Amino acid sequence: MNSLLELTLFSLIMALGQFSPGPDMLLLTRSSLHLGARAGCSTALGIATGLALHSAIALSGGVFLLLQAAPMITLITKSLATCYLFYLAWMILQTPKNLGECADPTPTCSHFLRGLTCNILNPKVALILASVCAPFLHENVSPLRPWLLGSVIVVQGAALWIIWAHLLQHNRLKKFYEQYQDRISQGFAAFLALLAILLWRP
Repeated sequence: MNSLLELTLFSLIMALGQFSPGPDMLLLTRSSLHLGARAGCSTALGIATGLALHSAIALSGGVFLLLQAAPMITLITKSLATCYLFYLAWMILQTPKNLGECADPTPTCSHFLRGLTCNILNPKVALILASVCAPFLHENVSPLRPWLLGSVIVVQGAALWIIWAHLLQHNRLKKFYEQYQDRISQGFAAFLALLAILLWRP
């Protein structure tokens, strides 16, 4: 698999992973629906800041060298990434209806800090990122690859979440999302399962 195709595949995996059900996505969607685009964008930037920290841990030089020196670890992490993608697919199918009603939307601190805290207090994020990134950090890649993956994780995540926060302000999208949420979830889940299989392509 060439570098461009690998980065494209990684971007798709991360985009779907970032939109999967979880504390960050629920907080962002809830804030955007109840408090508007500004609150949603601030929350998104807080989440992205926490994600930058987790990405730095997951893509540190020590982790990269360990993957190069131990092919078995790469195989294990690749297997974990596959399991995670199937897990995400299953979680998407369990998405609760009316995401905006999942919790009290009244902020107790700034939206940025809420997003940052929500992400940082989820330690499994770094482990998940390390597992998902591992197949894309094989011995033949450029030394810049970890930086590229980290940029994709943080920049793409922040951009997509900010766009989502704005899109949720349109009544038509709100109604469409609520009406077809099950079908949208099924489509995302199927695509994640397909990406899990594609990870094993030579």
